[in-house]
Amino acid sequence: MKRFILFVLVLLGSSLAAQTLEQADVFPFGMDDVKAYRIPGLLVTPKGTLLAYCEARRDGKSDWGEIEVRMRRSVDGGATWSAAAQLAHHGPRIEGNPHKKSGGEKEQTVNNPVMVADRATGVITLLYCVNYARAFRCRSTDDGLTWSAPTEITHIFEPFRKYQDWKVIATGPGHGIQLKSGRMVVPVWLAYGKVGDHGPAFAGTIVSDDLGLTWKAGEVAMPNQPEIGGPNESVAAELSDGRVMLVSRTSAQPNRKLVAMSADGATGWTKPLFHADLWEPVCMASLLAVTGKSPALLFSAPRTVGVDKSGKEIPGKRGKRENLSVMLSLDDGRTWPVSRMIEAGPSAYSDLGEHQGRLYCLYEGSSGIRLARFDLAWLRSSK
Repeated sequence: MKRFILFVLVLLGSSLAAQTLEQADVFPFGMDDVKAYRIPGLLVTPKGTLLAYCEARRDGKSDWGEIEVRMRRSVDGGATWSAAAQLAHHGPRIEGNPHKKSGGEKEQTVNNPVMVADRATGVITLLYCVNYARAFRCRSTDDGLTWSAPTEITHIFEPFRKYQDWKVIATGPGHGIQLKSGRMVVPVWLAYGKVGDHGPAFAGTIVSDDLGLTWKAGEVAMPNQPEIGGPNESVAAELSDGRVMLVSRTSAQPNRKLVAMSADGATGWTKPLFHADLWEPVCMASLLAVTGKSPALLFSAPRTVGVDKSGKEIPGKRGKRENLSVMLSLDDGRTWPVSRMIEAGPSAYSDLGEHQGRLYCLYEGSSGIRLARFDLAWLRSSK
């Protein structure tokens, strides 16, 4: 693993302190004979250990195929990493690809890993799906070193059938959150087209009130409606007043992310609204609440929208997945006045984390999954 390379050095006012953006590869394509790594997730444990996890797509970039969940640990803030370990699925194989007419029965698609940790005990819960049809959980009591056998939790999604008779379920992706109350919240999306199809879709959350041991479905937060498209991959954060903000991906005409609020992360969601500052290239994003002396809200995603040759935005036109940027809000997401680019080239899914003032973004680059390290001083400094 090569050491971090100094990427940016800027001055803040008259201070001589350096604010830096540092980047390094974590899951490069081809590592361990895996053709593509996608769908990054990042959990910073209460001990400060970084757990970087993703889908190891053994044969290509497709959402379907022989796919495993791989994880690497770092105990020094991302400077060095353990070898990649396969986390899931260690239960009996569940084979089948509805999109493959021949040979699909030999494939097992393990998808959409999500982690969330209890801040008091350090116990980590991993949620994931198999073939976008069944959901499981595992737990770790030793900071991610070892994991329990999987327990199936597919039944908890049944209440969502009151809205639509879903055929596809997916957790996250990214990381879950734990509220000040102790409740754990994980965004989910479900699709109700043909078996295996990822649309039309709607989004909501599942929650746990016993530190990740058992889970239950919340209410639909992002319904599938013509004016807001088919919301799917969503991310959540707890705001300074205790409300939970949910931000969802959509392909609707405004080319903007959808935002809804809930007092408890599960029920009473406000009407989803497009946020003018949060551009939508039809790509998963990340959201992170940074607590402490200077509370802040961070958002990461490719900073593009679809435009014509003159640069004019085209409604409903998908933007390119590039210019991955981190944005900063100091007013609970009402405005996002600060934006800095992390990756100028092709870049897509991302997940944010924080520990003792150090900020992390695990993201998809052109040649694999990378980690960026920075702080609020770098984010706020001039370009």
